[in-house]
Amino acid sequence: MRKMVEITLGVLLGVAVGLLLGGLLYLSTRAPSAQKVELLPSSTPEPVSVYITGAVERPGVYQVPRNSRLVQVIAAAGGLREGADITQINLAQKVEDGQRIDIPGTGEFPTPQLVIGGKGLLVTPTLPPGGLVNINTADAALLETVPGIGPTIANRIIAYREANGPFQKVEDLLKVSGIGPKTLEKIKPYLTVE
Repeated sequence: MRKMVEITLGVLLGVAVGLLLGGLLYLSTRAPSAQKVELLPSSTPEPVSVYITGAVERPGVYQVPRNSRLVQVIAAAGGLREGADITQINLAQKVEDGQRIDIPGTGEFPTPQLVIGGKGLLVTPTLPPGGLVNINTADAALLETVPGIGPTIANRIIAYREANGPFQKVEDLLKVSGIGPKTLEKIKPYLTVE
């Protein structure tokens, strides 16, 4: 009888091991039944666009991160101008998309000439380093720093100057092919003949 019990236990143990191995084999070879999980990158909040005017260096439309404060928009606009009155504004105020902010100040602030800048935003053009560009001495690279003058117009200015001598006044640029009254009005504040 003892031998019979040993045989029965051996058979039961063999069946158990066989079932365990069969189950492991089945689990490792079957196709997964769950749906594929795809991890997506976290979304970055879209920036907001704010129009700032008044007593700032470069009025215009600026994109700043969502939840930005007014002080960050002022920094993007080049800082405050002399005469800015910050007692009337809250520098810690959160800005909203589409908001217009006028920084008050003492004195008059001329209406800026705004141009389309990066990302299609309106910005006040920055004067070239060193102030006004002399159209009688500037090379093409320096002329191209002026908003409204590209490589073609820069080369035409130089060619005209070499063929006809120095310009007597900035308005003489109207004699250059491709420069009309509208273009001259746009580029004139950045140019000199002295």
